[in-house]
Amino acid sequence: METLDILALFVFMSGLFIFINTYFLKLPSSIGLMIMALFLSLIILLVGWISPEFKEGMREVVSEFDFTEVLYQLVLSFMLFAGALQIDFKKLAEERTPVLILAIVGVVLSTTIIGVGVYYLLSFINIQVDLLYCLVFGALISPTDPIAVTATIRRFNLSQNLGVRISGESLFNDGIAVVLALTLLDLAHASEDHALNLGDVLYVFTADIGGGLFIGLYLGYLGYNLLKYIDNDAVEVEILVTLALVMVGSYLADFVHVSAKQAAVVMGLVIGNEGTSGHLSNAAGDYVFKFWNLIEESLNSMLFVLIGIEMLVIPNRLDYFGAGFLTFIIVLIARMISVAVPVSIMSTRRKFEAHSIGVLTWGGLRGGIPIALSLSLPPFEGKDVIVTLTYVVVVVSILYQGLTIPRLLKIFYKPHSKPVASRTKL
Repeated sequence: METLDILALFVFMSGLFIFINTYFLKLPSSIGLMIMALFLSLIILLVGWISPEFKEGMREVVSEFDFTEVLYQLVLSFMLFAGALQIDFKKLAEERTPVLILAIVGVVLSTTIIGVGVYYLLSFINIQVDLLYCLVFGALISPTDPIAVTATIRRFNLSQNLGVRISGESLFNDGIAVVLALTLLDLAHASEDHALNLGDVLYVFTADIGGGLFIGLYLGYLGYNLLKYIDNDAVEVEILVTLALVMVGSYLADFVHVSAKQAAVVMGLVIGNEGTSGHLSNAAGDYVFKFWNLIEESLNSMLFVLIGIEMLVIPNRLDYFGAGFLTFIIVLIARMISVAVPVSIMSTRRKFEAHSIGVLTWGGLRGGIPIALSLSLPPFEGKDVIVTLTYVVVVVSILYQGLTIPRLLKIFYKPHSKPVASRTKL
């Protein structure tokens, strides 16, 4: 099967998943897509049990297709740029500080707690994975998905501030967690060559994050100035400019060995905010934002299709899956601590709604970004474990937390008498 055939199959399955969820299941997108991904996994296992030859043939096809290159070079950069493009600092207004603190402090705390906890958990059950790779897992599993929970939140009497904090933190922690995961991965590779010292660690973090920030700012403002001189009616030109920026930025960052994902996030933030400033008469037309929203939704649905066929590539080991369920508990505890610490500190100067910690903790669903990150990791000893843990945590998080969050909110808050139709974009 050729690469184009596989991509066509992914696009077809993604469209089918979205159609079934929209017109039949009518669930929040992440939950509905995950249910169908599990159904696809079940079909794959059933067909594989009936016809082992078919399963082996499909496994060879999936193994031969370079998911790592596609996910790392294309999907992650596009999804991060599209997510950052939606963040409007003006609408965040006074919630910028708590959102940034929750995202930055939360990701760092979560990464540390999950990484150390998973390292000792795996050691206890005699699965050996290096501590740095466990920290990489802690970072890649830290991003939260705002889509599923915000659809539920709109039905309850939550304050606008809390809703903005939940959505804003989720949008910011994607980029922060991805950059931290890839930086820790660079450290892990460096540690294989020689023992790391403080200077090595500082150099890797400064080069990755600082270099990505510089490229993102430069290309972001270059793109913004180009968009400013392009007529908004020339939709195709504006879209091609943004596509070129993301792809060139990713290539340039990889060429100079800095964080391409950091560059994509910064470019999205610059164009998303400067491009829509009022005094510039909307340098970036509405169709640019609609196009990238479509790209994000499409890629997200394709990632859920990929979750479904992951059963072909992950080892069917009970100890790995058992560790995955225990890891979900560690992830949930880490989420609670990473939310409780900054909220408790900020609550001395800023008002937080009652039950904010509980809602932020349980509303921190995992989505497609961790799946894309885990599959895009280069080969190393223990990668199969990391991919399996990610698979289990994402599945349990979306189904268990996603389906129980309405019950939690019903206990804390009263539902709106009428459903809220509008969706606030950040």
